[in-house]
This record gives sequence, structure tokens and C-alpha cells, in this order.
Amino acid sequence: MDPHGLDPRDHQLSHKASQETFISLVQLDPEPIQDLYQDDGPDFDPTRDASPSEDAAEGGSLANSIHSLKSSGSGGAAGGVGLNNMTPLGLSGSGHGAIYYLTRIQRYSSYTFSLFASLHLATTSVIPLLARSVPASESYLLLAREIYQTPLSEPLLVALPIVAHVGAGLLARLLRRRENLRRYYGAGDEKTHMGLGITKPTARFLRSGWPRLSWIALSGYGFTAVVAAHAFMNRGLPLVVEGDSANIGLAYVAHGFVRHAWTSWAAYAALLGIGCGHMVWGWAKWFGVSQGAGWVLERHTGVPEVDRKARRKRRRRLIWINAVAAAATAVWAAGGLGVVARGGETLGWVGKVYDGLYDKVPLF
Repeated sequence: MDPHGLDPRDHQLSHKASQETFISLVQLDPEPIQDLYQDDGPDFDPTRDASPSEDAAEGGSLANSIHSLKSSGSGGAAGGVGLNNMTPLGLSGSGHGAIYYLTRIQRYSSYTFSLFASLHLATTSVIPLLARSVPASESYLLLAREIYQTPLSEPLLVALPIVAHVGAGLLARLLRRRENLRRYYGAGDEKTHMGLGITKPTARFLRSGWPRLSWIALSGYGFTAVVAAHAFMNRGLPLVVEGDSANIGLAYVAHGFVRHAWTSWAAYAALLGIGCGHMVWGWAKWFGVSQGAGWVLERHTGVPEVDRKARRKRRRRLIWINAVAAAATAVWAAGGLGVVARGGETLGWVGKVYDGLYDKVPLF
């Protein structure tokens, strides 16, 4: 027993609790600095007006800051946060900027598209995998089309969510660049960055103001391209050439794998791989998991035990997200490439219709 009446176990428990608190604080992503470099962190809004402390740091007085807040509360400053609108915690209920709403549009549009993607996965992969036959699976695909390919449901479940998701992401990226230039990099010169130990190419990139292109955003652009090509081949081209797509189904895809094997395998491998990767990582981002995933620890604390635990946690998240993405790709490929792609050539006049459609595409 300690002569001063203190139990050594209390000191150990206190030290352990302090260490766990320190670990949790170290692992927090530093907003808004993180958002300057990448398209993560949907809750951060770099377009919000500066707080009174930021105004004072830029040379303004406290009186001017209070006056600007009062003016915004009376409608004098557009987009400002008024004193009358402040909550007891000092938070505003209406001080969100454009990027906040764009990220919400991007998020909720992905929910809608995920409903279509799940239904499409079931009819083009899971059911063919269970039925082990293309002809036996065609009726389920035709039944699903009555849900997502009507004049009302197709724009709402497919077209509009894609346009909203991609458009909101691009516009938010442009707004982030504008805010980065205005707030942080507009006045920075190359010598200043070089003095901080930043290489010349990195300094040029920082001064350009563009947020870092994350893997989620990069895969999203690739997924947009392959989805557009897939929609053109299976929906747009038949409508233009034949006037409808009633004869287009799993047999049409199987016919393409027989007549144009290399192109079909490459196109569908890209569609499944990029698509499943983007959607799984996107959902991980919405759940707040992807922000802490990585193989290398980006910020070191100098405490070996803390850094080791943080590194293990980041790597576990990375492995789990990639494992889910790989599993989703494998399920889709098992039915889509393992069954549908091996369905064989369609004969007769329907086969000639398929050949005529594929002949219209130069790459085929």
C-alpha cells in the first residue's frame, strides 16, 4: 500500500484511461484540413462563413465580428449565422452552405440507385447462379423490368439518381477548389511552400486548390463511364436501332460473349470490379468507416504503442472493406460471368437481330 494512502492500481487505471483517450483523440481526422486535400468528410462545409475568432485572426475586431453576426441575424448578410438563430450549444440550424447540400444529394441519390443495383444483381447474377440456366432466368429479368423500367420508375430509380450523384460530386469539387483558393492557397507562393519542406510538384498542386482525388471519387468516374457504356449497349442502342428493347435480355449478353469474347469479358470485368468496389467503399464512407482505413499511418504521435494500435486499426478496416468488395464482386461474377457469359449463342432471327446491334458498335 502506498504510504500516502494511494493505491497503485488507481494510478494504473488512470494511466490506462488517459492513454485510451489520447489514442481516440489522435485518430480523429483533422477537419477542415483533411477536406482540402480529398473528397472525404461529407459533414464538413468549407463554404460556411467565418466565425468571430476567424474574423479577428484576419485583422478584424471583435466589435466588427459581433456587428456582422447581428447583421446576418437581421438578414443583412446572405448565408450568415444570426445570433437569434443560434442554439444553446452555439450551433446554427440554417448556416449550411452549398457543399453541405450537394453532399446530401450525393448521399441520398446513392441510396436510390442501390435499390436498383440490388434488384439488378439478383436478376442478372443470383437467380442465374441458382437456376444454372439462362432461359430459366429470363422470366425473372422480365418481371424485374416491370419494376424499374417503366416510364415513371426508370427515370426515378436509374437516370435521375445517377445524374444527381455525379453532378453533385463534380459541382462540390469545383466549389471546394474555389474555397481552397480563396481561403488558403490564393496568396501562397512557391517559396513559402518550399520553406515548409514541400516539393515543387506538390506545391504547384496545393496552389491549384484542387482537393486530392480520392480512390472513391476516382472509381466513381470510372464506374460512370462503364455504366454509361452498359446502358448504351443494353438499352440505348436497341431503342435507336430497333425502336424498343423487348428482345434484350440475358441471351443478348450471352450472345455477345460468344461473338465478341475479348471485348465482352473486358467490359463486364471492369463493370463488376469497379462497380462493386465503388459501391462498397461508398457505403463505407457514408457509415464513417473508410475515413480511418489505410495501410500506412499518416499521422504519427511519437508514442510507439499508440502508433502501433492506430496502425492495426487502420489496416483492419482496409482489409474488411476490401474483403466485402471482393465478396460482392465474386457473387456478381459467379452468376454473370460464370453462368450468363457461358449461355451460348442465340440462333435464328433473334440471333441475327443481336448481330445487327453489335455490328453498329465500332469497337465490336
